[in-house]
Amino acid sequence: MASHTTAGPLTGGGTGPGRGRPPRSGPEGGATPGAAALRRTAVFAVLYMVATFAGRLTLIEGTTLSLVWPAAGVSMLWFLAQRRVRPRWPDVAAFAASTVAANMWTGASFGLALCFLVANLVQVGAFLLLYGRLSPDSWEAEGLGELVRVRQLWRLLLSAAGATFCGAAAVSAGIWLIGSPVSWLTAAVWIARNIVSIVLIGGAGLRLAAVFRTYPVRPGPGSVWSAARDTLRRTPRWRKAEYTALVLASATAYIVAFGLRHGLPLAFPLLVVTVWAGVRFDTTFVVLHDLLVGATAILFTLYGQGPFATIGSPPVRAFIAQAFVAMVAVVGLALALGRDERDALLHRLAAAEESASEQAGLLATIVDAMHDGLVVIGSGGRLLMRNHAAAGLLDDLGPPAARPGTTGAGVDVEHFGLFHPDGTPMREEELPYRHALAGQEVRAMDLLVRNRVMPEGRMFSVSATCLPTAVGAGAGAGAGSEGEGEAAVVVVFHDVTAERRDRDELAAFAGVVAHDLRNPLSAVDGWIDVLDETVVAVPGGAPGTAVESIARIRHASSRMRNLINDLLTHSTARAAALSPVPVDLGEAVREVVATRSGDDAAADREGRPEPRFHIGDLPRVQADPVLLRQLLDNLIGNATKYVPQGAVPDITVTAEPAEQGWVRVEVADRGIGIPPGQHEAVFDNFHRAHHAGGYTGTGLGLAICKSIVERHGGSIGVRDNPGGGTRFHFTLPAAL
Repeated sequence: MASHTTAGPLTGGGTGPGRGRPPRSGPEGGATPGAAALRRTAVFAVLYMVATFAGRLTLIEGTTLSLVWPAAGVSMLWFLAQRRVRPRWPDVAAFAASTVAANMWTGASFGLALCFLVANLVQVGAFLLLYGRLSPDSWEAEGLGELVRVRQLWRLLLSAAGATFCGAAAVSAGIWLIGSPVSWLTAAVWIARNIVSIVLIGGAGLRLAAVFRTYPVRPGPGSVWSAARDTLRRTPRWRKAEYTALVLASATAYIVAFGLRHGLPLAFPLLVVTVWAGVRFDTTFVVLHDLLVGATAILFTLYGQGPFATIGSPPVRAFIAQAFVAMVAVVGLALALGRDERDALLHRLAAAEESASEQAGLLATIVDAMHDGLVVIGSGGRLLMRNHAAAGLLDDLGPPAARPGTTGAGVDVEHFGLFHPDGTPMREEELPYRHALAGQEVRAMDLLVRNRVMPEGRMFSVSATCLPTAVGAGAGAGAGSEGEGEAAVVVVFHDVTAERRDRDELAAFAGVVAHDLRNPLSAVDGWIDVLDETVVAVPGGAPGTAVESIARIRHASSRMRNLINDLLTHSTARAAALSPVPVDLGEAVREVVATRSGDDAAADREGRPEPRFHIGDLPRVQADPVLLRQLLDNLIGNATKYVPQGAVPDITVTAEPAEQGWVRVEVADRGIGIPPGQHEAVFDNFHRAHHAGGYTGTGLGLAICKSIVERHGGSIGVRDNPGGGTRFHFTLPAAL
């Protein structure tokens, strides 16, 4: 087979993940290549011609087959460097001219040169297509690409193998068409030598290009030469000695194996120095070392020296020599890149561990600096962690006695003296962390603690949240067998004894004030009745102004009584002790509806229509019964009150599951609705959306509803009802 090169870009940069992208902006993305692209074309064309003639100097005796073909690696670098340049015809033309000229200059006929050109175009096009598909990370990198991972080496090798197979098939077909004999062995040599060239020269080019991207070639500060000098100065003496030892060992080993006539097959044991280089030295140095020792083995073989020179068949000799060089290149690069990846992973792991340690230290500092007590409780009731504030409350009691089937200190109701706010003992299944384990988020739950350290009793506000992931078992966790985990709950609590005392005193004061204000109002109402009877008894009828004045006084007294009642209810809703228990929501709604129906019967006698109620299937909720009834009464009462004159109130109460452990309740009506822009303001204190139209009220009803819902940990809102009216919705915890 005549001399043949192995490069040519049918597809240039149009393959791989970047295919179909618009040309990049700048001088290289227009209708003609930029000056920089043309300079690269000229430089690579010269390098390609030099590599072609260098390969022609390694002709195997008695054949036209070259032992090595560095032009394959040069052409791969050429078209990788130009893969994003548009248009591609200058590179294709320069490559075609170089290929034909080099082959004809070295003795090939014009027909054979054209055959080699087509084969090289097919080979380079196939390489670019495969490399762009198999190694998109390297394809999309800057410059020539990158070779920093072992998988990129395998993909480079696979792309080179696939491309050279395509090139060998094309050149074999061309030679057969022009009437020359075709040998499978020469095709195998073509494949082997081109793979070696692409991997070795291509690998060296990818590594050096990365260096030159960081450090420019031009002399001066920051150049690659100054960086090399700085690196050499920083390198320890023992490291320099190791580099020197590797170079001397490599030279000695290859001279002994290839330069001395001893008849011993010592070629493949030379992999020892390659392994040494791959394990201990920089990857760029390793690829240059592989290139140098591979060239040494090929040159010795070419001049009849070494174990491969004794093989009688020139094609077999060439194939074995190329297989040796390929093994040297792949082993050295695989070891070096694998070591680099391992070092990078270890570095990232160390950085992650350091960051995690810093975060853990910061979190521990924050937790210990909290004034609120914080404990983490496992599903078995064991205290897995606690901060200083919690320890200050718990340590004086000492650890509770271990219960059967448990290990370590746990949450013992009797030991810690845990009670409901009303003083009734709390059962273990009622503890906040048990509610959290059941899927409920406990917020601001009052808990009375009375024990030998705190005999007077102290009130704590407790919140509990279940952790999203299980806590690993261990000495501290004590959960099951080693390697298992358990669910855990974060419990935060703080002392609210003074706050609750102030709240109770305020509630008591509000009750006294309300009682004291009701007495004068009762007297006023009584004297109004007396005055009304007196005026009615006046002979000839009372004056109209007197009757009107009495009605106004009676109306003002009624408004004052309603305001006092609402203020007292609002104070109770915000400050009264919360005692949530399982409540049948449907039964509570029906009680409110029955009461409202009784009140509206009197209204019906006055000419107002009786409201219609539609009650859906309502579940049980965990709520304070008194406050829940107040909430429902306010919402249903508003729905029956705020309707157009003469219209029949139509109210629908439904419920559906919300997020885990919650129930969403909706009260919908067909009333007058809420004016635009006031859907959030209606929950403010003393806000009235309808001042006109004869609708009475204090503006506290919805504020009371909001306080009740938020004290249960839920949320409340309102939106327009399609077709008219409003739809109030709120959430409450589902009953356990």
